[in-house]
Order: sequence, then structure tokens, then C-alpha cells
Amino acid sequence: MFKKLPIRRAVVVLAISCLILSLTGCGGAKTGADAGNSASTEARDYYKVGVITSLSGAEVQGGNITKYGYDLWAETVNNKGGIKVGDKGYQVKLVYADDQSDPAAGANAVERMITSEKVDFILGPYTSGVTKAVAPILDKYKVPMITGSAESPSIWTQKFKYTFGSVPAADLTAISPLETLSKLPNPPKTVAVLGVNDAFSKAVAEAFKASAEKNGITVVKFDVVPAGTDFTPLISAIKQLNPDVLAVGGHENEHMEVIKASKSLGFMPKAFVMHYGITNPDFSKNLGKDADYTFGAAVWTPDLDLKDDLFGSAQDYVKAYKDKYNAIPDYTAAACSATGESFSAALAKIGAKPPLSDQQREELTKTLEQIEVNTFYGPIKFATDGNWYHDNVGLKALVIQMINGEQVIVGPEAMKAKDPVYPVPAFNVR
Repeated sequence: MFKKLPIRRAVVVLAISCLILSLTGCGGAKTGADAGNSASTEARDYYKVGVITSLSGAEVQGGNITKYGYDLWAETVNNKGGIKVGDKGYQVKLVYADDQSDPAAGANAVERMITSEKVDFILGPYTSGVTKAVAPILDKYKVPMITGSAESPSIWTQKFKYTFGSVPAADLTAISPLETLSKLPNPPKTVAVLGVNDAFSKAVAEAFKASAEKNGITVVKFDVVPAGTDFTPLISAIKQLNPDVLAVGGHENEHMEVIKASKSLGFMPKAFVMHYGITNPDFSKNLGKDADYTFGAAVWTPDLDLKDDLFGSAQDYVKAYKDKYNAIPDYTAAACSATGESFSAALAKIGAKPPLSDQQREELTKTLEQIEVNTFYGPIKFATDGNWYHDNVGLKALVIQMINGEQVIVGPEAMKAKDPVYPVPAFNVR
């Protein structure tokens, strides 16, 4: 039997209990999605924007490019008074999380960002693998994210509700270089295709293979290898097959290793096709003239005649980027900067002031599906059904060739600045 407390002691115990409840919250600890849905209780007059990307690990070079693009958007919009909602501008504060170039680390980092930092929305990863890993977390907490980089088609076929992308999927763009080469007077007859076994690189390799087969180019070898593979024995085997073209699905590090291995083995196909990574300034910086004449696909180049109210013309954007980073931006940097403009336009349309409530984040997500934003990077319009659900289907692919370290548009025919150089000069005569 419980012993009855004196009235005075009972009052003291009751007071202590109430104090404990007031400190911990009478509703108890928040769990699951509720833990990430308390941003609206924080009093602030700026948008807290999460950024998840590769600030360390194997993909840090590309991760830095996404960071530069996002940073330049935030700096530019803040210098112009912030994101305008109604008659007031609201500043932007970026909060970074490092995914360490690892999908599992990225998922953990974005969950901490949502639950601890209480971000309003998120600017997304460099790699497709990390994007696929964080997308279910965003669906769980109902926080919208746009990635300015990820290109794997497998992201969009899964139809994540809160994940969007500013760059068209690789299966919409990587088909272009071989298609352009197939229409030359002396087109390639054979191609060897190598891919690295990550979401983006594998998709690119598969797109190269499909494009070759569609355009009458015989695929003499198709191989997808683990990340970190030594390319020297692979290139040695491909050299024996003597293909007209070597097409590689990878990131900038793999592309540089393939060029180096090919040169060391005396292998010089009529063309290298490598899609993304060749526009990264480090590609030409590290390889010098050996980087020249490589073909790739892009959706933006610095010389396009495009403009918007935030950055001005594409050339104005290039100048601002070069002044800040001493480098020429590629399409990933531009896409990341333009990604912020999509959020700005959607926030203005719904009149959502910071901090965002759960209902406002939901409304923001729906509005992103409805708007088309014309930027210095080109139009951003997100698909709302089909295989590219929430990916940007407003842009068309350009075929580029690196010449003297610059991106030159060589296709399609209606867009080209110069004819493609094919076959390309050997390494020793450049």
C-alpha cells in the first residue's frame, strides 16, 4: 500500500513535476517526421537553406562545383535584397552538410540537417547515388529539394515526391555525341564503351551503347567496372580491338585516368567521348593539351544568349563566377545557381515568408511542379509524370568538344558554333 503524502510535500512534488513537464514539453518527445516539422516555431526573418553535397571524399571536385554554384546564388540574391516575397526581401543563409561522397553518410547528414537545423528547403547533392539515398528522407519529412547536378535516370523513375532536378537526365543528353558523330561524312563505325558502377556513370555508359546501336555504330566492347579500377589493363585490351571511338561513363577523375592510361599505352582512337566531367576546369588544367578534342554533352555553355533578372546575361554570370572563383563555370555550376532561382520564384508565387510551416513546404512542393522559370541557364520546367518525374525537361542537349580548354558547341546542326574535329589529332602533334 502507498503511504499518503502530507499536503505540503504533495504540493512540492506536484510543482517539481510541472517544472519537468514544462522543460520537456507536455506532448512528449517528438519522433519520426514530427521531429523535422518544427521549423515554423523558430522566429527568424531569413530563409535557412540546407545544402547537401560532397565536400570530401572521391567526388570532392564535383562537390565543390555545386558549392560554388549555390554560394554564388545566395551571395547574389542577398546583395540584391534577398528573396522578394510581397513587398519585402528576405536574406538567405546556407547551412552545409558533407555527404563525404557516400550515399549512407549523405542520408544521415540530411536527416540531421532537417531535424536539427530546421531548414526550410534543400539544395541537393553532386552525385546521383547520394541523391537517391537522401530522397526517401525528404519524403519522410516532407521537405522539398532540388539538385543542381544529379543526372541518373533511375532517380526520376522512382517518382520521389519531394526531389527535383535542374539538369536533364543522362538518357536525354548522353545520346547526343555519338548521334552527331554518326552524321559526319566519315562517321565512326565502331565504339568501345566503359562505365563506372555508380548510378550516373552506369546510366551514361548505357546511353552511349543505346545511341551507338541506334545510329549504326558497332559496339565492340561494353564493360561496367567498380570505382577505383585500374584502367591500364582495360585500355590495353581495348587497344587490341582498335575501335574508332572510346566512350566513357564516369566523373572527371575517371576521365582523366582514361586519357592518361591511353596516352601511356600509345592508344589514340579517332575520338574520346566522355559526357560530364570534361567541362570541369580541373580536366583541362590537369591534362593540358591532352584534354583537347574530347567530345561530351552539355545543356549550357558560357556563350549562350540567355538572361534573367538576377544574374543578367549568361556572360554576366560567367564574369561573376570567374571574378569569385578564377574559373569558367560549367553547366553544373550554372544549374546549381539557377536552382536557387526556382525556389525564389515558387516562394514569391505562394507568398511564403520564413520560417516555412509544414503547410507552406507542401505548397512550395506543389508550386515547383507548376512553374516554369526562365534563367540565364535556360528554362527550368519539372515533369509531373512519366520516366522523368520532377526532372527538368525544359532544356535540350548540346554536343560540345573541348578545344584549347574551351567548350565549343559542335552539335546539333542548328546550334553548332563550329564543325566537329574528327578524327582528332594524335597526342604527340597537338
